[in-house]
This record gives sequence, structure tokens and C-alpha cells, in this order.
Amino acid sequence: MVRWLRPFGRAVTYTRLLHLFIAIVWPSMWLFVKEAWWTWLVAAVVLAPVGLVPAMRTVEGMQARLLLTGHRHDSEGTDIVVAPSASWRDRGRLVVWLETRLLLGCATSLFTVQLLLASVDLVSAAFGRDVEEGVLLLLDGHEWWHVLLVPLALVTLAVTVVASGHLITALAHRLLGPSPAERLAAMEERTEQLLERTRIARELHDSIGHALTVAVVQAGAARAAGDPAFTDRALDAIEETGRAALEDLDRVLGILRESERPVSSRPTLTDADRLLESARASGAKVEVEMTGPLETVPGPVSREGYRILQESLTNVLRHAGSVAVRVRIAVAGGTLTLEVRNPLTADIPGPGRGSGLRGIRERAALLGGRARTGPDEGDWQVRVELPLG
Repeated sequence: MVRWLRPFGRAVTYTRLLHLFIAIVWPSMWLFVKEAWWTWLVAAVVLAPVGLVPAMRTVEGMQARLLLTGHRHDSEGTDIVVAPSASWRDRGRLVVWLETRLLLGCATSLFTVQLLLASVDLVSAAFGRDVEEGVLLLLDGHEWWHVLLVPLALVTLAVTVVASGHLITALAHRLLGPSPAERLAAMEERTEQLLERTRIARELHDSIGHALTVAVVQAGAARAAGDPAFTDRALDAIEETGRAALEDLDRVLGILRESERPVSSRPTLTDADRLLESARASGAKVEVEMTGPLETVPGPVSREGYRILQESLTNVLRHAGSVAVRVRIAVAGGTLTLEVRNPLTADIPGPGRGSGLRGIRERAALLGGRARTGPDEGDWQVRVELPLG
């Protein structure tokens, strides 16, 4: 019993009824001026060209969201579009919506008002009072049992209110919902958001992982060296790497807070010197060979190349320690080639083993490139080729 009464405790039940009543306000005012059945026919004809106005879809969509769904921000609320009509199909659906809303609003208002009046008439007739003949009920005489029909009228009224609300809401999702083109655009936007989140997660992994690896390696080397001068240099390197990591963290958090913020502030391969100096300060003997016009590499490729180089150097420091590292960056033939080689040594235990190489391969794949990692002629090699166009 409680479950059947639950809809009447929700505000949206009554706002849906209000939504239907609003649809017939202006034809009803006209009806007071000119009482004629064709008034409703004229109202239906007038709505047809109105529905062809693109902005009407925004008006109807906002009204439907507010009154039919309680202004929800979940999938039920956002399934009603508030953008102007973009095609003739959208305009046609809006015309059908306006006509249907007028028809359903007229029927619902007639039934609700007449059922309320019928309940009053039944009680009046049971107590011997004369009543006028209504639209839904014809009373003959004054019988006591007329009052027994009042619950039936009230139940019918309740069913009408709830059912009409559910029906108009379902029609709103159908007629004011997104078109196939809009659904595709929304899906593409959602995909872009997911890819952006994945990219940010990778950036945090690369940047923070690199900083922590350098700090751990430097701290361990300073303790083992026992040389105050070396310790000072190690602390300077830790401080510099920490500052760079904090800058990256602030930038990534800024992107999360401001979705429209440009990505131009992200580091590119032209900033690779910072990575190389950080690796050298950690004890690695880094030899670099750069060929080709690095500044002409497109922004997305250059930014991803920077992160790939960062992750490669981090893996060297984490798993091989202070060893000789050969870095080659080449731009030629429409391809950016990144190669990092270091002597094979026993793995040094460290957190996140394997996730860095997987991230390198994923970055390369997203840009349509390829990555090869593994032993090669006594060295451990990371070789990535990224197309520039």
C-alpha cells in the first residue's frame, strides 16, 4: 500500500502535472474570449510553425528538464536535449512534441478537473443536494450510495495524475532526446574525456615516478659516498627534480580544474635537456645524439616523446642504476625516432616494474607509432618510432 502512495510524496509528480497544465494556458485564455470547439484546432495549427523555430527546442528542453525530471544532472535528466534544432528531423520531432503535449494536456486537465467536480457532486447528491450534470457523471436523484463512488473517483484521479506524468516524461525522452548525430558527438566527447584522463594518469606516473626515482638514487648514492661535496650535489639534484615534479603536478591539477586550459604549457622534446641533466646528476653517464629539426615536430608528438624519454630514463635509473646511457633523438623522413640504450644488468627491485614499458607502448600506439623494448646486442633497448603527420 505504501508503495502505491509513494509517487504522491514526490514533488516531480506535481511538477509533471503543472507541465501539462502550462501547455493549455494560452488556448484556454482564448477559449474564454471565443467559446468554440475549433479554438483547439486553431491552437494545434499555430503550434506547427512554432515548432520549426530552432530556439523552441531549447525552451521546451529546459522546461522539460526542470518540470519532468526535477532538473536532474544524471542520465535521466541529460537525456533531454536543450540545444537548438540542428536539422529538419529535429524540428519535425519538436512539432510532434508540441502537438502531443497540447493534446495530452487538454485530456489530463479535463479528466482531473471533472473527477474532482464529480467527487464533490457525489457527496452533495448523497446528502440530498441538487447538482448539475457533469461531463463525466450523470446523477439521477439523491441516493445515499452515491458517496460510495467517491473513492473510485479519487483513485481514478490519482491514476490519471501519475500515468499522465509518466507518459509525458517518456514522450519527452523520445521526442526531445538527442538525435543519432548528437548521440555520436556525445560518445566522441566522452571518449575524448576518457583518453584525457588516461593521458593525465600517465603524466602523473611519469613525472612523479621520475622525481621519486631520482631522489631515491641520489639519496642512496650520497649515503654510500660519504663525501660532503657529493652529498651537496645530490641534494641540489633532488631539490631541482622535486621542483620540476611539483610544477608538473600543479600543471596537471590545473588542467583537471580548468577543462578548457590549453596544453601548450606541457613540456616537449625541446625541454629534454632538463631530463638529461637530471639523469646525469643521478650518476648516469648520458651520451646524447640529436639529429634533424626537432623544433618542427608537431606539439602532440613532441609532448608524448618527452614523456617517453622521461619514462625510459626513469627505468634506467630504477632498474640499472648509475650506468652509461646512450640517447638518440632523430627527426627524418616524417618520423621521430627515440632510442635509449643501456648495458644489461641484474634488475634492481623497485615499485611499478613493467608498468613503465607498458605506458611507453600505449603512448606510441595512440599516436600511430610503434615501440620495441627488450635486450639487443648486450644492451637493454627502448626504441620508439612516431609518425609526424
